[in-house]
Amino acid sequence: MKYTKATNYALHTVLYMIEQNQGEKLSVHILANQFQVSVTYLSKILTQLVKAGLIESVSGASGGYTLRKSLESISFMDVIQAIEGNGLLFECGMELGKECPIQKVMNDAEIMMEKYLQEKKLFEISSIKMNQKE
Repeated sequence: MKYTKATNYALHTVLYMIEQNQGEKLSVHILANQFQVSVTYLSKILTQLVKAGLIESVSGASGGYTLRKSLESISFMDVIQAIEGNGLLFECGMELGKECPIQKVMNDAEIMMEKYLQEKKLFEISSIKMNQKE
């Protein structure tokens, strides 16, 4: 199983925003520079995160992007679904006239993985959280 590069950048961007959460807005240029990716490419990713309600965009001279949800509530699955959508990872595609037993196993595995990723919050791996433990 493999997620797209966009998901990788989205996860890293949201984690960076969590760690930088000073209430100030981050410009797409700062974020793109941080991850050495084009502004255009990252803008498309940020748009998907805005549509999912994870971050918000403020236009204007002092505009930028900021978290919309609380630091502690954003899960890995929230970000992954914002970029990848909700489709199945595996589809049997075999027309056998009955339910595909392979599909059932794959669906069960996907449900377990999604549950785990929904429970894991990005904040848990942030430097903020790690510093609190010390």
